[in-house]
Amino acid sequence: MTSAEIIQALEQKFGEKIRAKKPEAMDPHVVVAPSDLLDVCRFLRDDSRLRFDLLHCVSGVDYLQSFTHRHRFVLKVILPRWKDDKAGVLPEVPSVTSLWRSADWHEREVYDLSGVWFTGHPDLKRILLADDWVGHPLRKDYEFPLEYHGIRGR
Repeated sequence: MTSAEIIQALEQKFGEKIRAKKPEAMDPHVVVAPSDLLDVCRFLRDDSRLRFDLLHCVSGVDYLQSFTHRHRFVLKVILPRWKDDKAGVLPEVPSVTSLWRSADWHEREVYDLSGVWFTGHPDLKRILLADDWVGHPLRKDYEFPLEYHGIRGR
């Protein structure tokens, strides 16, 4: 199936819930709201024409892949910097670990480094940084600590 056909199937199923699409991009994709993520992902996984049986990556962009049909597709969710515009409150998106178990560590990495809270994740905790680390270093508003446990930074 081509990316254009995948997008057409998504538009037929979800209509206006497909907020944007870019079939001609290097990584063709659609954009959905966080509230629609689980339904769209479930459809991508379960529909016999699509059968995306592997979640390849979660890093702000999900690269989905089907071993059965040998096609790939990108699903994007655009989040605000802060939930409800309240500084310090991490943005949220539903976890897709119930659909693809491989999302477990990918979501933990995104949480740890980028500060995205995955609601419904079975064990959302830091995976790369120490448990007592403050902040999320890939966020643009991150301030590198001058000292950590008596060790001076730059």
